[in-house]
Amino acid sequence: MPVVDRMLLLGDLKAGETIFDLGSGDGRIVIEAAKKFRAKATGIEIDEKLVRQSSEAVRKQHLEKTARIVQGDILKQDYSSADLITVYLWPEANTKVGHLLEKQLKPGTRVVAHDFEFFEWKASKVDLVEDDGTGRARTLYLYVRCAPGHLG
Repeated sequence: MPVVDRMLLLGDLKAGETIFDLGSGDGRIVIEAAKKFRAKATGIEIDEKLVRQSSEAVRKQHLEKTARIVQGDILKQDYSSADLITVYLWPEANTKVGHLLEKQLKPGTRVVAHDFEFFEWKASKVDLVEDDGTGRARTLYLYVRCAPGHLG
């Protein structure tokens, strides 16, 4: 959870903003964004079991009005409404999704990547989390959509 909070703080998430978590797994970023930051949060997850598990966690927290998990391919979604995108994906996946985000995101949209950079983009800020709660260090990268065609 320390990494989740740092990602959302680095991304400067504000109440009422729209966030997408790509490859949302257990839904912890979506839940935290909706609960603590009062954002409209959507997780995209391809694994049916994780979708069921994280959707149930959303229901248990009574966050259905502001948080949801969508089962689907992260490369087949529309992110044009995003204010913030969070990702914890392998570099190859970052490259693929990066091309999609370059086409869809509006200026000012922020992207926070956990541990793996978008090599074709220039980070606006890099944040080192010295202890993720398990003794491991993590690196977070913030990218901001400046103009159509590039982030950084």
